[in-house]
Amino acid sequence: MKKALILVIAILIFFPAAAGAADPLKLPNVSLTLGGADSPQGMATAIQIILLLTVLTLAPAILLMMTSFTRLVIVFSILRQALGVQQSPPNQVIIGLALFLTFFIMSPAFNNINEKAIKPYMQGSMDQSEAFTNALSPLREFMLKNTREKDMELFIKLSKAETPKTKNDIPTLAIIPAFVTSELKTAFQIGFLIYLPFLVIDMVVASVLMSMGMMMLPPVMISLPFKLMLFVLVDGWYLLVGSLVQSFS
Repeated sequence: MKKALILVIAILIFFPAAAGAADPLKLPNVSLTLGGADSPQGMATAIQIILLLTVLTLAPAILLMMTSFTRLVIVFSILRQALGVQQSPPNQVIIGLALFLTFFIMSPAFNNINEKAIKPYMQGSMDQSEAFTNALSPLREFMLKNTREKDMELFIKLSKAETPKTKNDIPTLAIIPAFVTSELKTAFQIGFLIYLPFLVIDMVVASVLMSMGMMMLPPVMISLPFKLMLFVLVDGWYLLVGSLVQSFS
């Protein structure tokens, strides 16, 4: 015991000295500086970089508002409420499923953006304005296909712009809110149709419980297994996901 105690004391005494003799750990030095521009072209480049970073911060909003994500996530949320399950599937699963289905549905548009805008711009055969126009064209085409004429006329009228002669003359700032409005209406229409059979089950179960005098028993506890059984028997996820994807084709 004495020898072990002496060994521990020796280690505690000499270890700091040995650690101090070793070379100190060198951490990399990272610095970000903004220097003065020597020419107007340099200032324009700096402004373009700042604008690009600003656009990147708006990327989530662009993904939500200009793709099929809105319709998908609303329909899945309404389905969860119709089934009567509060946290199954959880929000992370619903958002993840809607996100990957969005990539699947929007893959033709994304491929066109890559071929007609990103690759030519990276190769230097196209300037920024032309690349932006070519990248926006597939998204405009997708939104116009899924936008009702009534909603489009509303936002064109609210913008107090001249009546466009062709689809190319419609401003993008009018297409985006018209598309979102149309998607919201379509999503709620699909959600209403999904809600009806589950509502019928709730009403039948409530009527049976009242006729049996079991008024204190919550009907949701009895109807939930029947709704889940109906949804599984008809292969509800297969039908719902397939119908939603085909609704954009």
